Amino acid sequence: MKAFVAGATGQTGRRIVKELVKRNIPVRALVRNLETGKELLPPEAELVVGDVLNPNSLDSAIGDSTVLLCATGASPSFDPTGPYTVDYEGTKNLVDIAKAKGIEQFVLVSSLCVSQLFHPLNLFWLILVWKKQAEDYLQKSGLTYTIVRPGGLKNEDNPDPVVMSSADTLFDGSIPRTKVAQVCVEALLQSEAHNKIVEVVARPEASDISWQELFASVG
Repeated sequence: MKAFVAGATGQTGRRIVKELVKRNIPVRALVRNLETGKELLPPEAELVVGDVLNPNSLDSAIGDSTVLLCATGASPSFDPTGPYTVDYEGTKNLVDIAKAKGIEQFVLVSSLCVSQLFHPLNLFWLILVWKKQAEDYLQKSGLTYTIVRPGGLKNEDNPDPVVMSSADTLFDGSIPRTKVAQVCVEALLQSEAHNKIVEVVARPEASDISWQELFASVG
C-alpha cells in the first residue's frame, strides 16, 4: 500500500500524514508550497507539488500511490466560489484521476450534517451543499470509497472513545482531528469500511470497542 494525501498541510491532513508515517505506510503528500510542507510534515513523507484545482498536476503527483485520502477544504474567506471550487471541483478532479489510475480505495473527509440544507454552515457559501455534491460524485464513480463525516473538529486530542454511526444519524458532537486521522487510516485497513459513509464523534461515555467492530456496526 502507498497512500496519497490531498490537503496534506491542512489541520486534519497533516495528522493523516503523521498517522500513516506512524504505521509505516509510505505516503506521498500533496503540497502547493514545498517549504510549507517541509515545515509542517514529517520528513518520512514524500512531498509532491500540485493543486487539486489543476488536474494536469495530479497525475504525476499521485505517481504509484495505490490509495488516496482527501482532506481538502475551503478556507473561510470572502470568496463565494471557495467551497464550490475546493470542496466540489477539487474533489471531482481527484476522483477522476483516481479512477483513471486504478486507485484501490478513496477516503474522503466530509462533514456531519451535509444533508441539511438549512444548516448554519451553509451560510458560508453553501459549504455543506458542495461537500455533499462531492460525496455523491465519489459514490457514483465506481471507486471503492469510505466517506468520513466528522463532527466539530478539535485540534487538541482527548481520551474519549470514538462513536461511529451511519449516514444522517449524528447531528451534534465533536471529535479531535487526531481521531479523524485514525479513522481515515483504519478505513484503509478494514474491509468493513468499504463503500460506507461513517459519521464520527468522540464521547466520554462511549464504549471503547475495536475499529473492526466500529466499521462493522455501520450499515
